[in-house]
Amino acid sequence: MQLIVVSGRSGSGKTIALRVLEDLGYYCVDNLPIAMLPTLVHAVMAQYDRIAISIDVRNLPEKSEELLESLDFLPTDVEPQILFIDADDQTLLQRFGETRRLHPLSQKELPLTDALQLEHKLLEPIMGRATWRIDSSHLSLHQLSEQVTERVLGRAEKKLIIVFQSFGFKYGLPKDADFVFDARILPNPHWQPELKLLSGLDEDVQHYFRQQPLVAKYVHQMDNFLATWLPHFQRSNRSYLTIATGCTGGQHRSVYITEQLAERFKQTDIKVQIRHREMSK
Repeated sequence: MQLIVVSGRSGSGKTIALRVLEDLGYYCVDNLPIAMLPTLVHAVMAQYDRIAISIDVRNLPEKSEELLESLDFLPTDVEPQILFIDADDQTLLQRFGETRRLHPLSQKELPLTDALQLEHKLLEPIMGRATWRIDSSHLSLHQLSEQVTERVLGRAEKKLIIVFQSFGFKYGLPKDADFVFDARILPNPHWQPELKLLSGLDEDVQHYFRQQPLVAKYVHQMDNFLATWLPHFQRSNRSYLTIATGCTGGQHRSVYITEQLAERFKQTDIKVQIRHREMSK
C-alpha cells in the first residue's frame, strides 16, 4: 500500500498538495493526529491501496520521537513517503497578509515571524525524513500542482525526472535542490555593455560563452559528473532530481549552463525540465 504524508509550514501549500493527491486517486485525510496514523492505516488498508494524510504543527506529538515511532511501526508492507512543502519567510508573511488568516501558533500570542520560526523548528524531524521537498516560494498554484503530480507519478512509474534550474546566489539557494553548482568563477558577460541587459537565452550571450574555453570545460565536466551518477539515482528508485546552477544574478552564466546541460540530457530517455528562477527579475 502507498502512504504519502504531506507536511510543511502553514501557508506553504499542503492543502493544494492534498487536493492533487485526491485527484490522483488517493484516499485523503486532512490534519490527522500522528498518533492515529497506525489505526487509520489498519482500518482502511483493505479497502484502499493509496492513502495520503496531511500533518501540520497542530497535530504533532509533544516529543519528536513519537512522530518517528508512528512512521516506523506501520505494517511491513506500508512504506511511508513524506512530501514536505515549505516557502521562505518573506513569502509566507506575504501570503498570511493577503489571506488575513491566523497562524496556528499565533494563538499563543506569538508574533507571526516568531510563529513561523517556531513552526520550522517543530517540523524539523519530519522534514529530515522527507522523500520529496518542494519550495513553493516562486510557484503559482498551477506550478505547485504540477510538481506534486510529477513527483508522485514519477515515483509510481519508476521514471526519473531531472529539473535543470538556474538561480542567482544573491537571491538565496534553492531549497529543493539536490545538487548545487557555482558558476561565479566563469567569465561574466554582465561587464560587457552590449550584453549586460541580455540573458543566457540570447544568441549574442551564447556566442560569447562559446568563445570561452573555461566555460566549455565547466559544462563538459558537469556533463561527465551527472552522466556517471544519474544511473545510480535511477537504480535507487529516485523519481525527481533537481540540478541547480547559480551565478551572481541568475541571468547569464547559470542560464547558459542550464540550457546546455538540459539539451544534452534531452537526448537520453530521462525526462528533462528547465527552470530559470530569476528570469522574471
